[in-house]
Amino acid sequence: MEFGSGSAADTLAALRHHGDAETGPGLLDFAVNVQGDGPPEWLRRRLADALAGLGRYPAADADRCAREQVAVRHGRTPEEVLPLAGGAEGFAMLPRLGVREAALIHPSFTEPELALREAGVPVTHVTLEAPYRLDPAAVPDSADLVVLGNPTNPTSVLHAADDVLALRRPGRILVVDEAFMDSVPGETESVAGLSLPDVLVLRSLTKTWALAGLRCGYALGHPDVLARMQHGRAHWPVGSLQLEAITACSEPAAVEQAGEMANRIAADRGDMAALLRDAGVDVHLPASAPFLLLRLPDGERARAHLRERGIAVRRCDTFPGLGPDFLRVAVRPRGQAEQLIAAMSELTREMP
Repeated sequence: MEFGSGSAADTLAALRHHGDAETGPGLLDFAVNVQGDGPPEWLRRRLADALAGLGRYPAADADRCAREQVAVRHGRTPEEVLPLAGGAEGFAMLPRLGVREAALIHPSFTEPELALREAGVPVTHVTLEAPYRLDPAAVPDSADLVVLGNPTNPTSVLHAADDVLALRRPGRILVVDEAFMDSVPGETESVAGLSLPDVLVLRSLTKTWALAGLRCGYALGHPDVLARMQHGRAHWPVGSLQLEAITACSEPAAVEQAGEMANRIAADRGDMAALLRDAGVDVHLPASAPFLLLRLPDGERARAHLRERGIAVRRCDTFPGLGPDFLRVAVRPRGQAEQLIAAMSELTREMP
């Protein structure tokens, strides 16, 4: 089913769909974009040491420490940092900005659109065709909120920072979802370090650091924008362990390690893309994120074929602008990738 071809309830269900719904016991997971099955040992120890403080409410100095460390990491002020219970919490806050019309650049992560639609905000799709490059002129001038991912999920396209900033207009807030930017070597094309009154950047720590079960992230933006976003927010919205993780993952040694991981992911992605193409699979390139977008003559059949062989991949017909012939696969080390390739090779030999 093409996105949006069903009822309003079907559309909301598609927007809510996440890769973890594709996984299951015993399946080799290419559906979820988390690196590894848990945080590195040093981070585990750091979080374990913080357990002793769980009898107290999250302290103000822990929140301040997280803000200050993130601020140093990005060359911002602490007032421009808002710790979040995962990047998705930032999307849930967007309707509080009081926008009249939101433009969503697709194909892209759907959670921002879900939050806006459920809050009754009118939404306009700006759907990019392959190779999914930005066209600022395609965004209606009437939109006072524009949301895009960089690099974009699921296309793995990295947009040039100049093209991203070309979306700015008077009276408009530009939201850049940089959930996967820390997996880009050098974080090229990031706008996280720019203090601009109308640009809001959302970051996630859950993918690179395997903290999906803890939910950690932060927003970077003008203090006035951040204040509007968190109006009405509950007390202690970010827990002690989350604040510890945000602080720890923003320290210089962790940023350096993330850079090393980004280089490894880039190498694994290059190997995996080459193997897939050799197996007769259409891979969208260039790719810059820890996942690849694939196109096959019958994506639904391919997904079922892979699942029968113990491999979970992400369907893409829930992304506006894509259909059932698209699949997304997370970048994995060569040993795991070869299992995917073997199953894909079987499939492509059977296809006309």
